[in-house]
Amino acid sequence: MKPRLLLHACCASCSIYVLDQLAKDYELSIFFYDPNIHPRMEYLKRRDELKNYAQKIGVSFSEGEYDTDNWFLKTKGLENEPERGKRCEVCFDIRLSKTAQKAQEEKYEFWTTAMSISPHKDVDQINMVGRRLADFYGVRFLVADFKKDNGFKIAAQLSKDEGFYRQDYCGCIYSKIAKVRRKINIV
Repeated sequence: MKPRLLLHACCASCSIYVLDQLAKDYELSIFFYDPNIHPRMEYLKRRDELKNYAQKIGVSFSEGEYDTDNWFLKTKGLENEPERGKRCEVCFDIRLSKTAQKAQEEKYEFWTTAMSISPHKDVDQINMVGRRLADFYGVRFLVADFKKDNGFKIAAQLSKDEGFYRQDYCGCIYSKIAKVRRKINIV
């Protein structure tokens, strides 16, 4: 019998390759907890696509509360932080704390996140938060860098093959604003 693993996931396009890789060794469940994703239409689009894909491949799916007030409160003052900066670390902590707590409550042997597939995320930052939370909650965190060995490239192709929506920003409103500013050359 395979050990149970709870996968924190933010979208189908990031998760498709991760799910494929983890399914070899684990009984998987997806946890969608992403109060950072704005606007709400974006959140719903990502959630629904991932939920439909989970159903298609026979993986259980659960969703945490869309608690944007808490996310904005905890990231207050970090609005101008760059991608991979302090805001991201706080955001990882918010999302992964909830995932680790759920893994503990539902007695999973392992938990991890699909976020390390992104070339825009600091894998060391993600894994540092994961290790700390694993110690706190007493559930093993699977340290991973899913983008290595062409993981991101493979995920992009698998996503294209599935016809998945591919977002052009991480999800938070501040990353979206920064992307727009870069596009029109406003610093």
